[in-house]
Amino acid sequence: MARLFISAAHKSSGKTTLSIGLCAAWQQQGLRVQPFKKGPDYIDPLWLTAASQQACHNLDFNTSSQHEILHCIQHYGQSADLSLIEANKGLYDGLSLDGSDSNAALAKLLQAPVVLVLDTRGMTRGIVPILLGHVAFDREVNIAGVILNRVGGARHATKLRQAVEYFTDVPVLGAVQDAADMQIEERHLGLMPSNEQVDAEQQIARIRALVAEQVELTKLFTLAQQAPSLPTVMQPGIGKSFANPSKLRIGICQDAAFGFYYPGDLEALQQAGAELVPINTLQDTQLPSIDGLFIGGGFPETQMQQLEANRSMRASIRQAIEAGLPTYAECGGLMYLARSLHWRGQRAEMVGIIPGDAMMYPKPQGRGYVYLEETPAMPWPRLTTDIKVPAHEFHYSRLENLSEQGHYAYKVLRGQGIDGAHDGWVYKNLLASYTHLRHTQAYPWAQRFMEFVRQQRQVRKQAA
Repeated sequence: MARLFISAAHKSSGKTTLSIGLCAAWQQQGLRVQPFKKGPDYIDPLWLTAASQQACHNLDFNTSSQHEILHCIQHYGQSADLSLIEANKGLYDGLSLDGSDSNAALAKLLQAPVVLVLDTRGMTRGIVPILLGHVAFDREVNIAGVILNRVGGARHATKLRQAVEYFTDVPVLGAVQDAADMQIEERHLGLMPSNEQVDAEQQIARIRALVAEQVELTKLFTLAQQAPSLPTVMQPGIGKSFANPSKLRIGICQDAAFGFYYPGDLEALQQAGAELVPINTLQDTQLPSIDGLFIGGGFPETQMQQLEANRSMRASIRQAIEAGLPTYAECGGLMYLARSLHWRGQRAEMVGIIPGDAMMYPKPQGRGYVYLEETPAMPWPRLTTDIKVPAHEFHYSRLENLSEQGHYAYKVLRGQGIDGAHDGWVYKNLLASYTHLRHTQAYPWAQRFMEFVRQQRQVRKQAA
């Protein structure tokens, strides 16, 4: 299993665009590249998926065990020519002081050669102590090469190369010029998602061309092939086993407003019997015949006028939930189900099943990892043991002006949720929260949701 770990000295060094370019360049050469992203992020994986034509999977210490991480990279990377793992933030950054959840810890767990991306703007010889410090800080981390990024020109590149080659034995594997074509538009949650950017394919092609011209692709691939073999890790047992589960039609909102879904979670839904039925909330006029509905996160605020204009879809969703359709909504999905959405002085009517208004603010209202505890109001089948649910949130909106007392599925132990103490609005068979769940051995939410949908279908059959 050839693999590379693309990291940096600090965030915003350009490692995502470089990773996109590498995936696209190797894919154009006919190689099958399997991308992975450290952490819970949705946006970078959308771009890496588009660039590689392979679904990008997240590797996250805070929601998954080391066993699950190792199995994930083996399972999805075994049929690829190489796996590319993109870090988040800096190489040694993480929540824990001991670095146990850092990028470096992940690189060591995966025994992956690290390629360090250095933002060289305003520096020449000064990059050497930064590079040497990273090499010396943890000798168990294999920093096998460096890519000089945002280089000012040929003369700047020459000075940088000379300094690195004179003072270190770390090979320079590329020098990428600072160029407008290497930039992807950013906004409040980070990069604009590829499912929204109209010219995403063209942008990837521009990045691919620049990276292929300025980075040593062959040397990087050879480096990836030098990664040692990993011990075989068996698939962890997650939740209930379904040999031949009865099929259920689960609607999934996938469009420019809603695109935040973990590929592994969608696979878990399918393994539990889901036939995923795509729904476009911007264009479709009504819900198809479905047994359950999943509305993931995204950016409904950027599509709020179109969402409001599609009155028939909003009415269809509201009527279905009122009639008892099992529905799960996360973050952007919760905002869509609210009474209205407010952003930049504009107001738009939403579905209106949640009696409150989603109000956008300039700064995050909830950001980071959360821990939840289920309450008796949780509508899904109970877990056999009580656990502290590990998940994450990242939202600039708050649910305000709630006109009714709500029932909540979660008590927030850490994080913000809906009101700082609770999350998971429960109404009939709806569960809507700001929290993003991850289907894992510790919390197999996808299978529980499918069991709930199956139970409710049986209830409807008996009532009929």
